[in-house]
Amino acid sequence: MLKREFKTRDVQRMRNILTKDYSAKTSVQVGYTKENTDRKEGDVWEENGKQWTIKNGIKITVTKLDIVKKALHIPLICPVCHQPMNKGRLDKIMYSIHKQCSDCVIKHETELKRQGKFEEYQQNINKQSIVYHIKEAENILLKLSMNQYDKSFVTEAGDIESWKGKGINSEKLIQDIQEYIKKLKDMIIS
Repeated sequence: MLKREFKTRDVQRMRNILTKDYSAKTSVQVGYTKENTDRKEGDVWEENGKQWTIKNGIKITVTKLDIVKKALHIPLICPVCHQPMNKGRLDKIMYSIHKQCSDCVIKHETELKRQGKFEEYQQNINKQSIVYHIKEAENILLKLSMNQYDKSFVTEAGDIESWKGKGINSEKLIQDIQEYIKKLKDMIIS
């Protein structure tokens, strides 16, 4: 014999548990209720001025640095050979360049040397780095041409200090960067 009487909300709660509807309400509440929207894995929405998403069933914020985090993330195992990446700094360097462990890079480069294609492979890597340096130099040139090197700062005392490139000839600097870009482009062509 039961010494306790079950209320309707207790019975409803048990029904919800049996039907695996864990978020269902068992009683009526008077007052403000927040609108619940069902979110799925990968959904992105904005709430209170922040972007949110669901990853692995957890609600997390989306930040501008997520792209950087993803680029810097190094997996525990190599995506090519599925062996642990446990060689420390060497694996970190090789993964950042080739997206595989150092053993896979060594095997690949050894095979290229055996086939006689290693010099072409090395030249392509060098060209890619030169192209990257050209893009960096063009970005610096763009900033200089837009006068973004002039900055003003507020000191601890509340004074505004303007820091300008004193003694720097910006036209000469722009010309030097243009010559450097031309040299880099000539290196690619030759």
